Amino acid sequence: MAKEQPLPPDVMGRDDAIEVLRAFVVDGGLSIAFTRAFEEPDMWGLLLVDIARHAARAYARESGYTEDEALTRIVDMFEAEIARPTDLGDTALRSQQGH
Repeated sequence: MAKEQPLPPDVMGRDDAIEVLRAFVVDGGLSIAFTRAFEEPDMWGLLLVDIARHAARAYARESGYTEDEALTRIVDMFEAEIARPTDLGDTALRSQQGH
């Protein structure tokens, strides 16, 4: 069974909450499931920045990095991966995956 994260406290019991992204590390690679969820694609930029900031705070709490150092490393890797993708991956419809 996959090791899932618990629901955030502010979404518990909310019928209006919509899960938009699940991400798993499998065999050293990333496997995700997502729902488009937003009318405009630029909202995904906002979502990714929010995730990066949360990750940087976690590294600041749990490692030798400062929040700024961690965020800089995340942004640097994001920009490098945009410029030179290591793996473009596949995006398949759920209907093509038996879901």
